[in-house]
Amino acid sequence: MATVSDFFWERRLRRTLAGEESQRLLVLVEGAEGSGKSRLVRRLARLQEATRVPRVLWQCGRGDASEMPEVPSDGPLLLLVEDVHRAGADELAYLRGLLEHPAPGLAAAVTYRPESLAEPGSPLGSPRPRYPAELVVLRHRVEPWSREQVRQAAVAALGERCADEAVARLHERSGGSAQVVADLLAVLRDSAPKRCTADAVDAVGAPVRLAGMMRDRLAAVPARHRVVVWAAAVLDEPATRRELLTVAGLGPEHGRAALVAATARSALVTDAEGRYVLPVPLGSVAVREGLPWPVLQDLHGRAADVLLGRQPVPWAVVARHRGVAGHVRGWLRAVEQAARESAEEERHQEAVTLLERTLTSPLVPRSARARLSPMLARSATVGLHVEQSVELLSQIVEDETLPESVRGEVRLNLGLVLTNQVGGGQLGWPELEQAAEELREHRPDLAARAMIALAATSWPGQSLDVHLAWMARAEEAANASEDEAIRVNTALTRAWVECSYGNPRGWDLLRSLPADSPDPELRREVARCLCNIADSAVWLGWYDRAEKLLADGVALASGSPYTEYGARGTRLVLDWSTGHWTGLAERCESYLAEGDSAEGLSGDGHYVLGLLGLAHGEWSRTTSWLSGVADSSNDLAAGASAALVRLSLAREDTSAAVSEARAAWQRVAEKAMWVGTSDLPPRAVEAVALADGAAAAQQMVDAFAAGIDGREAPAAQAALIWARAVLAEVTGAPTEAVPLYRAAAEAYAALHHPYAEALTGEGAARCVLGAEAGAGVGSSGDGSSGVGSSGDGSSGVGSSGDGSSGVGSSDDGRAGATATAGTSDEDRARAIDELSAAVERFTYLGANWDAARARALLRAHRPEKRPRGRPSYHGDLSPREREVAELAATGLTNREIASTLHLSHRTVEQHIAHAMRKVGTDSRRGLVPRAGAEGSGG
Repeated sequence: MATVSDFFWERRLRRTLAGEESQRLLVLVEGAEGSGKSRLVRRLARLQEATRVPRVLWQCGRGDASEMPEVPSDGPLLLLVEDVHRAGADELAYLRGLLEHPAPGLAAAVTYRPESLAEPGSPLGSPRPRYPAELVVLRHRVEPWSREQVRQAAVAALGERCADEAVARLHERSGGSAQVVADLLAVLRDSAPKRCTADAVDAVGAPVRLAGMMRDRLAAVPARHRVVVWAAAVLDEPATRRELLTVAGLGPEHGRAALVAATARSALVTDAEGRYVLPVPLGSVAVREGLPWPVLQDLHGRAADVLLGRQPVPWAVVARHRGVAGHVRGWLRAVEQAARESAEEERHQEAVTLLERTLTSPLVPRSARARLSPMLARSATVGLHVEQSVELLSQIVEDETLPESVRGEVRLNLGLVLTNQVGGGQLGWPELEQAAEELREHRPDLAARAMIALAATSWPGQSLDVHLAWMARAEEAANASEDEAIRVNTALTRAWVECSYGNPRGWDLLRSLPADSPDPELRREVARCLCNIADSAVWLGWYDRAEKLLADGVALASGSPYTEYGARGTRLVLDWSTGHWTGLAERCESYLAEGDSAEGLSGDGHYVLGLLGLAHGEWSRTTSWLSGVADSSNDLAAGASAALVRLSLAREDTSAAVSEARAAWQRVAEKAMWVGTSDLPPRAVEAVALADGAAAAQQMVDAFAAGIDGREAPAAQAALIWARAVLAEVTGAPTEAVPLYRAAAEAYAALHHPYAEALTGEGAARCVLGAEAGAGVGSSGDGSSGVGSSGDGSSGVGSSGDGSSGVGSSDDGRAGATATAGTSDEDRARAIDELSAAVERFTYLGANWDAARARALLRAHRPEKRPRGRPSYHGDLSPREREVAELAATGLTNREIASTLHLSHRTVEQHIAHAMRKVGTDSRRGLVPRAGAEGSGG
């Protein structure tokens, strides 16, 4: 009897049902309980060929001979028989008769569980059936699901919530059993958090069906032999015969009989290496739950002894067994050894998890707590998911029975975790200050580490002078410690600090970093430093340098999840700045999902999503994304405030814009670090100029210029030119603004910052064309109500009935686009080219809101040529309707759309109504597909 792939026999079955084969077909389908045999039968019944012929479906074990299904005597026909292992004598006899005398055109599939057959290997009983020559008999075994099949099922049930580690755990613990996977996912669908992890899978336990199956199989094993199944459940991993019998406490003869009995009832199975395992690994949970505690403890104790004989010793598993067995001293020794090995092998998250579980136990004596607490604290600083660690470490530093040096070391790392992973800078600062004092006398090396952390310029709320003072103290402490590693660490930090505020000396120091050190701890510190400098380089505008620094830093950061994750955040901001927006939102979402509990590292993802939302016109989400960045680093917080100011100006909420601008400016001024805040000055200057006039805005420009004087910060230099251009435009001097905008655009082009280049290029064109139109200039236009716009969102650029621009016929009668003596044809042509280039860049980036605004201005001054009379679009959207529809679909209000496109509120209402009617939707969101498919206007 052949064993063949399902693709082969399924093709044969299809041909038989289609009448293309003269021979009959029988497929014996075997598979363990829950393997998916019923799913296979249902799939066969839905085959196209099967729907065209008679089908007989029969489930055995449900009736006597009088209730047997009636099978046609001629074919083609499909016979599907399930659970033959449950068939009674009458059912078997009836089925054997059908197969020994098969009807012409018969295609049959018979399923059974091999472990449940009365006679192994004989699904149709004995003696074996006398199959006729015209019947082809094949066997197909339903194999456990592969990891990829489990992944597909998990994604179908949980969507993007399912982490890779959860898929791996589902596959591992289910053994690929389709039914177990389905049962686990049914629970996880409703109980798992926004990110389903391996821990979430473990928390489900054994599904009800699986627990029942294991109880049935265990009950089928004679009572005196069940201990081998118990032993396998306690070991919970493949075990050799000797290991299993040692844990069970059985001698060779009794052990052999027990193994024979357990495997005969499929309570145990063997793997490819001949080791014994439960049929489904997760079944071990159900077996252990049924054991008396003293029996369970004895089994765990012997399991620990067995595993100590393996090389290498799996110390974490030994610790688990000893803990359940109640061997406290042995348990703690194993925990310490396991945590040390995990840290040395840079598996810090494993060390954190193990030590967290241990230190929460009241059985841990003070002496062990003093040894294990610093280990937890050190590993927590490079982990990601450390919420419980923070709680534990906070309790430990309050334990005055511990030596001061121990509390100081723990407090140092608590401060680092609070600051970096948790984002509690205001809480982390005092902990680090106190740690520096506690460690100063007995551990100057660790005191220097605390001071190094306080020297980092990324802290919010502390001035640059304070950080530089701590840097000097750290260098003194490092020299006093005579610890070469801490001296190198201090030198690394000095390089970062100098680079972060644009001191050219920092880049010279960077060249001397010991990146090739054989010490893994030192390499991690170099990686941290490189990634930190890369982050500073992005904000300073050194994008090429940042690219290389990130690559080098990540290459050295292996085993440091905190550094690797932080580098990914820097990459997001770099991609935003350099215009790599394709898939950027999805990368941000993935970044935030992976680090959902590391609040201190989530700022980059929130920030970039907020900027994308603003540029795309999805303003309803922009505020929520950016609001969580306020307590981040100086650079990130300033960038978020700049975006919020721009959003408020776009919504014509000058009061909110000014309030945000003043608060952000005050924070930066107190920090006295201007170089990394280049997004803020143009926006803050615009808002303050509109509210307080030119003098107040000029003071801001002067303060920014003084703050970046002598610093190497190309982004800040470009931003200074931009801020001066904005000030000139907003205060009524557009002709002075034009060369400044153009100089800023050239500076951003040199930086390879396409979005800022497009915005400043648009600014230059806007000033030229605004002067041409004779419109009043009240703002920079890309962030507020637009040049010369009226209070209701209308402007000097009108709108004709079909939604195209009506130059010279604005809704409120303002000036049209006729050239004045102040604008030459050459100036006008250049401005049109600049505006066209800006539209192209915005469109390429996907900045829908910006593109729509720039296209509206372009149409006003370069009207489309169209034939006389009203154009007909044959039910399609007109260019203006399409443009309005695209913005409406993002969530912008009619007023915001009117402001963006220089249309009246009434015109926008009409365009939306016409677009919804043409597209056939009653929802503004429903405008997206058709509107986007129509192509770009202008």
